[in-house]
Amino acid sequence: MSGGESGMTALLLLTTVVAAVRGLWSPCGLSMLSSLNPVAEAGRGHRFWITALWYLAGAVAGGAVLGGACALGAWLVGSAGLPFGVRGTLALAGAVAALASDLRIGGWSLPDHPRQVDERWLTTYRRWIYAGGYGVQIGTGFATYVMTAGVYLLAALAVLTGRPGTALAAGGLFGLARGATIGLAALARDPGRLQSLMARVDAAAGASAGVAVAAHVVVAAGMAALLGGPVAGVAVAAALVLPVRAALRRASSTRLEPAPQPRTNSGRRGTSDPADRALPGPSARPAGQRSLGSTFTAT
Repeated sequence: MSGGESGMTALLLLTTVVAAVRGLWSPCGLSMLSSLNPVAEAGRGHRFWITALWYLAGAVAGGAVLGGACALGAWLVGSAGLPFGVRGTLALAGAVAALASDLRIGGWSLPDHPRQVDERWLTTYRRWIYAGGYGVQIGTGFATYVMTAGVYLLAALAVLTGRPGTALAAGGLFGLARGATIGLAALARDPGRLQSLMARVDAAAGASAGVAVAAHVVVAAGMAALLGGPVAGVAVAAALVLPVRAALRRASSTRLEPAPQPRTNSGRRGTSDPADRALPGPSARPAGQRSLGSTFTAT
């Protein structure tokens, strides 16, 4: 594997982990923390760690589905014999597009797929079905809320590697990292600790959005460096920092409005999600559940 290929793989790894962790602040991610935790599972007569393992297994399976789709695309790219220069340029363009989407530049963004998991599973199905089923949906990346365009960038980079094995591994890693976030719920041993945990997670929403944006800049600059050398990488990084700084300035001078409640699976807006009853604060939907761009621009 050449240096350029190794560099693209490293950037794919970064994007995969950041996109997966950012998903914790989606409505579904927060719902999982408030619905699958030691307090809630004890009330259902279950041990939390077994539930968490089912959830993690489902997330890995969902990631494998994502990875399998990307592997097919990578096989097609590899069969086409596209040179690294072409694939690298496309990857660079994808990172810039992801940055523009997350910053809502010009009001544009990639689809965020505002879909929730069905909370009725908690009272309808056995534990292995609801925990594993939730994990599968979360692990695929696109079945529920997409909190960052990094999920799209992950898929693009995986395909552009031209290596099916790498693409499949990236999907599996995404599912693993996405599912592993349920481990935070282990800290919630009683209702008070659960409220405290949800408040701390919500408080970190802005930082998680900033990390996601920074990752896009790193990927774009990294690809530029792989294609044109260090000077090109520095130039691209400097150019992309400008819109980020402008967005941050707008955010600091603009008061954000509360985000509307997402649609449930029945298509209605409401607070039927168990998370709404557990999350702290005056609004049913904390800032962490807003689209990523709303952290930087008014909605």
